[in-house]
This record gives sequence, structure tokens and C-alpha cells, in this order.
Amino acid sequence: MQRGLYDVAAFNAEQAAQLYLKATLLELVGDFPRTHSIIFLLNELKRVGGKEVEDFVRENKRGLHVLEDAYLTSRYFYKLFDKEDVEYLVSLAEKVMDLCERLRRGLGEG
Repeated sequence: MQRGLYDVAAFNAEQAAQLYLKATLLELVGDFPRTHSIIFLLNELKRVGGKEVEDFVRENKRGLHVLEDAYLTSRYFYKLFDKEDVEYLVSLAEKVMDLCERLRRGLGEG
């Protein structure tokens, strides 16, 4: 992002969120579905995170779709992202990872 490679930065934000979700599912559930859809992965995480995950998806659904698009467009199309887009996507990916951490801590304490 600092070098102006916004399409790469958007892709990396999506990958960070996707892989973090998969690692969290593997740790808490024992497996993860073979998909690239962040929303699908979050819906799987509802099995252990319940309402907190459901609320997160509802509140961030549009942004999560854009984050998923960053993966798809990098593989199959060309989409132009600007600095503002990437700052938002990085922030959203960080929120996904924070959610995963809260669930890991919460289930680890129980």
C-alpha cells in the first residue's frame, strides 16, 4: 500500500482475512470448508461464535463482499483500487482478525 500497489494490497487484505478465518476454524472447529468466500467462512464460524459472528456479518456485509471481490478480481479481472479503498479493506480485514481473536480467547477460557 505504501508503494501505491493498491490492487496487490487489496488482494493481500483479503488473503489475510481468509487465511485467519481458516486457521481459526481449524483451531476451534477442527476443519474448514474449501472455499475462498469470507462470508461463507464467517457463517461456518457461527457454529462457535453465534450471535457475535452473526452481528458482525450483518453490520459489515457490504464491505465483506468488496473484500471478497478483491480476491476474485485479482485472479480473473482487473479492478482498480485506490488508497481509500485499500485503507478500508485493510481495516475490515483487521476487524475480521480481531473477531477471530475474541472467539479464540473466549472459547479458550471456557
